[in-house]
Amino acid sequence: MDLPSLVVILQGALSPNPSERKAAEDSLNQFQYAPQHLVRLLQIIVEGNCDMAVRQVASISFKNFIAKNWAPHDPDEQSKILPADKEVVRQNILNFVSQVPPLLRAQLGECLKTIVHADYPEQWPTLLHWVKHNLQDQQVYGALFVHRVLSRKYEFKSDEERLPVSHIVDETFPHLLNIFNRLVQIPAPSIDIADLIKLICKIFWSSIYLEVPKQLFDANVFNAWMILFLNILERPVPAEGQPTDPELRKSWGWWKVKKWTVHILNRLYTRFGDVKLQNPENKAFAQVFQRNYAGKILECHLNLLNVIRVGGYLPDRVINLVLQYLTNSISKSNMYSQLQPRLDVVLFEIIFPLMCFSDNDQLLWDEDPHEYVRKGYDIIEDLYSPRTAAMDFVSELVRKRGKENLQKFLLFIVEVFKRYDEAAAEYKHYRQKDGALLAIGALCDKLKQTEPYKSELERMLVQHVFPEFSSPVGHLRAKAAWVAGQYAHITFSDPNNFRRALHSVVAGMRDPELPVRVDSVFALRSFVEACNDLGEIRPILPQLLDEFFKLMNEVENEDLVFTLETIVDKFGEEMAPYALGLCQNLAAAFWKCMNSAEADDDGDDPGALAAVGCLRAISTILESVSRLPELFVHIEPTLLPIMCRMLTTDGQEVFEEVLDIVSYMTFFSPTISLDMWSLWPLMMQALGDWAIDFFTISDILVPLDNYISRSTAHFLTCKEPDYQQSLWDMISSVMRDENLEDGDIESAPKLIQVFFQNCKGQVNRWVEPYLTITMERLRRTTKPYLKCLLVEVVADALYYNASLTLSILQKLNVATEIFNLWFQMLQQTRRNGARANFKREQDKKVCCLGLTSLLPLSADQLPGEALDRVFKSTLDLLVAYKEQVAEAAKEEAEAEAAEDDDDMGNLETDDEDDGDDSDGEMGVEDGDEAESNRLQRLAARARAFRSDEEFDDDDSDDDISDDEEMQSPIDDVDPFVFFVDTIQALQASDPLRFQNLTQALDFHYQALANGVAQHAEQRRVEIEREKLAKVAEAAAAAAAAAS
Repeated sequence: MDLPSLVVILQGALSPNPSERKAAEDSLNQFQYAPQHLVRLLQIIVEGNCDMAVRQVASISFKNFIAKNWAPHDPDEQSKILPADKEVVRQNILNFVSQVPPLLRAQLGECLKTIVHADYPEQWPTLLHWVKHNLQDQQVYGALFVHRVLSRKYEFKSDEERLPVSHIVDETFPHLLNIFNRLVQIPAPSIDIADLIKLICKIFWSSIYLEVPKQLFDANVFNAWMILFLNILERPVPAEGQPTDPELRKSWGWWKVKKWTVHILNRLYTRFGDVKLQNPENKAFAQVFQRNYAGKILECHLNLLNVIRVGGYLPDRVINLVLQYLTNSISKSNMYSQLQPRLDVVLFEIIFPLMCFSDNDQLLWDEDPHEYVRKGYDIIEDLYSPRTAAMDFVSELVRKRGKENLQKFLLFIVEVFKRYDEAAAEYKHYRQKDGALLAIGALCDKLKQTEPYKSELERMLVQHVFPEFSSPVGHLRAKAAWVAGQYAHITFSDPNNFRRALHSVVAGMRDPELPVRVDSVFALRSFVEACNDLGEIRPILPQLLDEFFKLMNEVENEDLVFTLETIVDKFGEEMAPYALGLCQNLAAAFWKCMNSAEADDDGDDPGALAAVGCLRAISTILESVSRLPELFVHIEPTLLPIMCRMLTTDGQEVFEEVLDIVSYMTFFSPTISLDMWSLWPLMMQALGDWAIDFFTISDILVPLDNYISRSTAHFLTCKEPDYQQSLWDMISSVMRDENLEDGDIESAPKLIQVFFQNCKGQVNRWVEPYLTITMERLRRTTKPYLKCLLVEVVADALYYNASLTLSILQKLNVATEIFNLWFQMLQQTRRNGARANFKREQDKKVCCLGLTSLLPLSADQLPGEALDRVFKSTLDLLVAYKEQVAEAAKEEAEAEAAEDDDDMGNLETDDEDDGDDSDGEMGVEDGDEAESNRLQRLAARARAFRSDEEFDDDDSDDDISDDEEMQSPIDDVDPFVFFVDTIQALQASDPLRFQNLTQALDFHYQALANGVAQHAEQRRVEIEREKLAKVAEAAAAAAAAAS
């Protein structure tokens, strides 16, 4: 296609007529792989006489095509772009990237990034020479722009991948330094100069992000750079041309230069300037940095902060970074000594005002309360927030230098409280009170463990926090709820005070101001966790849930869902009357959040996180009513559309959470419905297309196990779809994939075991295929744990049908190979004498059942010598199994006995040295308890699928523990009883063979055999007792239900 024709098609892509637009897009797609197409697009982009809109469409098409096709994802796939076209693009894009307008430059920059990442240095060795040459020529901006793209390629690279950085720095940094030096000396510099300096800063940042290049270890070279950075840091930004609009002002070029300079100096200080963090070869650099530069930077930062103290302007991000530097300086004696003389001014005239409610806060509260809430709960906003940085500074100050600062700061806060209380309503400093409450909340961990403050907390709450629940000022009502939540877990001497706070927080959920309602819900979570008497909440539970869902309809916030999870977890089965309604509301909220997230082009909408929270809350509800299976029948229609949609590519971000729900629905429902079975093909398709990661971490195994084990008849009889065939297709694909590591496929043999154990006697046609792929994989397996799993597949197949399995192994000519390997693995021990393989109880049991199943075979299939070997190995294994079961029971009893003694004491220390020790505040938030219990029963099943590879170390004495809640058809098979019954059957059917076997045993194995026989009889008695107990328990439950 010639250039004019391509221009016409691009113009068509801009047409308001949908059919014309579609025709143009189809034409572009049709010709996109034609020779020269990419080159012509680039020609249009750089053609100044062409219509700007057409150039923009061309740039977007150019960028998308390069992103998709320049470097194929599959290394074996041939590139769809001709090498000649690639070469033309590489030769021309560099010269034009600085000449096109900024709108087009952004698109070409993305293209350049793709090409550089794919081609440099192998396919584009001349790139660095071009950059170096143009840094000395007239195309300085273009050279810096390209250098920035090149340096970003290595920003996060380490070790060998980072090697090209040294050469790049060697070739370009002397020229960069020269340019930087000249730019800094220009009087009255324009905004274009700022753009150039900003690019140099970004190049430097990427080059030193993970490691300082060795060239900068030269003291003179590094000093030359530092002089320039300190120059930029010290001098004020030009007043002329500074925008008045706040949003434009913070992104103005000169403020960007200031931000990047502070960013670089912070990085050098925190990563490379701390002597204690450095490896030996970098220690000298750290010492020089501390001695020559750290203090100068601190002085400059303090001067910068003074600007806002006197009412001047600093962008939020600059304030945040400067405060981070100050915070990191607190623990270092020399830096703290320099900070100390100005500390009071910093603390009371800069830090505290930043903690107070501001004009911007009030404006956002009034004009867009939803955005106020979003920013308040957005962790990304926290990273850039001056207020968060101020709170971090105060927290670090009282943690590391508390002896001299905690009391002083608290006296200041008390004085704020006092002035507020004494002032008339029209003169009260509401915003200062807000800042003081924020400070008290931020210091809660320190105050809750430090006397004399610890014993005064309840009085402080009653006197200074609780009154603000009824404040005429909305932000104080919100702050009161937040602070109350921070201290909900203290021990209240007067239970009425806890009750008062709880009811005030609940009342806050009906506040007219949205931020107050949200902060109240967040605080409620802490009160629910801390509440020992649920009678306080039980009467208002229906109203609470109503308020929750009203709020969830207004705000997409995962913290709301966390609170709901906590309530559900706390009340357990008491939530049954509300379970269906909760699931319906959460499902509606989920769809709303997903629609919001899909509509958000930036991908940072809080709806995505809230959607995940909704699914987690649904799982928590299902867990809470797991003993009421009939409820699942009513809940299923509500959740089925979510499961159906989110098991496709639409649900990649929530796939794990959806699998949890599928696991609950297939495990606790009375039966697995046909609608639920419709999810099986979706999961198989996902595994085949994109979800293999969820296979390697066992997430998908629990629901697949549930389908096979709880609805075996349907699994076996249904032919459309053919579930057995789809299972085989998936497992065989995984097992034969040479690109998957041993650790990635451990779930496959586990699933084969599930198949054989649950379908005993009904899937003979699949024994040979599964044994074939098992042996294929076993031959190239190196990881011991996977070897064990693959051998256990053979053991399960023997237990399934020993005669059939042995004949197949002989047909495949692998019988001798597999049994030699198996017996060898059974005999392998670690240095401490423990078994090296088959470490779990379940592993040993499967091996016992498989080997025992061989014993009744005739001499034709199992000669006498082999029978003797199998018999002895089984005895050894049974003894090891018995010992492990006994040891596990002992450990469980000891763990239960010790459970009440696991409280951890808190130490009150106050470090004054250069170390990074804290005040001994180590603990788990009470809020984590709900999360830890959330998937208790289903996670138990998942744990049985996990690898025990971490125990492969010969020096480890630990064995992975079995999980009693992992259910399997062999659970009811006692290996001792099974062994004795099998031997007795052999004795009855072939007395001579039995006699030959037993007479050949030495004293050791005769003793073992007698011991196993005695234990088997003991187990028979115990099993019968357990059956009678279950019958009695069921009868009692039925009687209780009837009454």
